[in-house]
Amino acid sequence: MLIDNFGEKKGVMSIEKAREAAQDLSLDLVQVSPPGAEVVVCKILDYGKHLFDKKKNSSASKVKVKRNTVKEIKFRPSTDVGDYNIKLKKIKSFILDGDKTKITVRFRGREILNSDIGLNLLNKLRDELKDISQVDQEPSLEGRQLLMVLSPLKRKN
Repeated sequence: MLIDNFGEKKGVMSIEKAREAAQDLSLDLVQVSPPGAEVVVCKILDYGKHLFDKKKNSSASKVKVKRNTVKEIKFRPSTDVGDYNIKLKKIKSFILDGDKTKITVRFRGREILNSDIGLNLLNKLRDELKDISQVDQEPSLEGRQLLMVLSPLKRKN
């Protein structure tokens, strides 16, 4: 039984005629039935392309696993309303994409004396994002920066 390159059945024919048909199309003649079958089924196809597509399909299924990544957004204690809103939108997009977000408030010079401004900024962010995120790491002062880590809410199955 011979199947051509378009998937149409050509019927039963001798192996010589099947080889000639494949050679005329500059393609390969491949046996698709298991060895020892009553009816030998052969197909005319580009075997190299067939192997490439098979490998591509098997590797595509492995790639679909998404890794959790940590994104970082940096603020300053003097961040103004416009910049705050832009960074807030970016944090929302990170969280909705399923990424953890590390929010940093950096202090320079004597700004560290007023670290409560940075703490208020992080608390404000936490309150605005409480419906889509949870706090993984509470605000903590590490050196000259105040850190907080947010992650997406766990979905209930």
